[in-house]
Amino acid sequence: MATAAPNAPSAPNAGTPRPSVIQLSIKEKAALYAAFVPLFAEGGIFIPTSREYGLGDDVYVLLTLPDEPTRYPIAGKVAWVTPARAGGNRTQGVGIQFPSDDKARQLRLKIEEMLGASLASDRPTQTI
Repeated sequence: MATAAPNAPSAPNAGTPRPSVIQLSIKEKAALYAAFVPLFAEGGIFIPTSREYGLGDDVYVLLTLPDEPTRYPIAGKVAWVTPARAGGNRTQGVGIQFPSDDKARQLRLKIEEMLGASLASDRPTQTI
């Protein structure tokens, strides 16, 4: 199970809005499998949310992985949006693309290591 807690966006600063902050705590490996987006070059994560986002919006995610006390900060971008009442019983939310930096690459490797052989599974996910 994963829980997302969006924080209220800050007031714009000199005409540029600050990215919203979302805390996402993934409690189980099955939920991590369902949320991980290996199709993006640096990886990504699906965040269930009813909040409206647009493609390219900056989002700051504090991600907690199963059995890990560490919160991993990700300065990502919205790469896709699943709207409310989407077909195929898809959960409403956004896909966040990880940035091209060393921390994101290390996080992707950590997630892939946690998921192991299940990455090759054909089980449905919340992602594209």
